[in-house]
Amino acid sequence: MERLRIRFYGDVQGVGFRYRAYHSANSLGLTGWVKNCPDGTVLCEVQGERTDIDKMVEMIDSGRYVNITNMEIKKLELSESDRDFVIGD
Repeated sequence: MERLRIRFYGDVQGVGFRYRAYHSANSLGLTGWVKNCPDGTVLCEVQGERTDIDKMVEMIDSGRYVNITNMEIKKLELSESDRDFVIGD
């Protein structure tokens, strides 16, 4: 079990990225959140098995119009309070 903070770069805003992340995470049983940032990136905290997190990223990147060019990944402590995956402000 891991919790990662991932900042996505590329064509990630205005292309349905957050909704794809939401549906992918929920289908894989992951928890956390995803939100757009003012600098044009998308920030996500996601918790679950690493193989499922990797699958979620693949599912997002396979989306039409989405083009992830880079990711910054940071490991975080697990959150015991997470119950679902949500789209943030």
